[in-house]
Amino acid sequence: MSNPELKEDLPRVIEELEAKCKEVPDSIMAHHHLALVYRKAGRHDDAIKELKKCIKIDDHSMEAYINLGAIYFELGRLDDALEANKKALLYTVKPAQAHANIGLIMQQKGENDKAIDSYTKATHHDPKLAIAWINLASAHITAGNFDEALAAAKKGVEVEPDFPMAHNNLAVALFYAKDYQKAKTELGKARELGYPVDPRFIETIENEL
Repeated sequence: MSNPELKEDLPRVIEELEAKCKEVPDSIMAHHHLALVYRKAGRHDDAIKELKKCIKIDDHSMEAYINLGAIYFELGRLDDALEANKKALLYTVKPAQAHANIGLIMQQKGENDKAIDSYTKATHHDPKLAIAWINLASAHITAGNFDEALAAAKKGVEVEPDFPMAHNNLAVALFYAKDYQKAKTELGKARELGYPVDPRFIETIENEL
């Protein structure tokens, strides 16, 4: 289904899910699905209300906290996003995503050391979580830890070789490692995979070759 079709279909899907929630008001799954569709429709306040209903039904609902945190992050409500992800950590045996989310929040708040710590925890809990490696590389670059950045960026590409951002961040790490030819190659891969490569970065690499 194409995106235009999906958008046209959202009102019908919402109507059906709203009816389902009225039919089974204690169903976490029904409220959760409705929240996700509200989010897709840009109805963030309604999505938050539905996720809070999930939590009221079961205050150990990790998925509800994760998605609530994601919406708060999108709205720029970083403290609320942080609190939601910390709640998720209390109620999950798979904490990698919550740690990765907290890392991103810490980066946005300018607390880079805490971001590195959170991303590192995420990679320990799930070594195959590519976004944690990719963002860890970015945080290490910000900190000037270029060897660590390169190692993390390489791991991100290894875990998910078709992830455009992984190749872009590896290109950045390679640039700081002064391996300009490989940086150019990785940037080309990122662009081929659809990443919006910064033309100024391309020019900077070209000037070093």
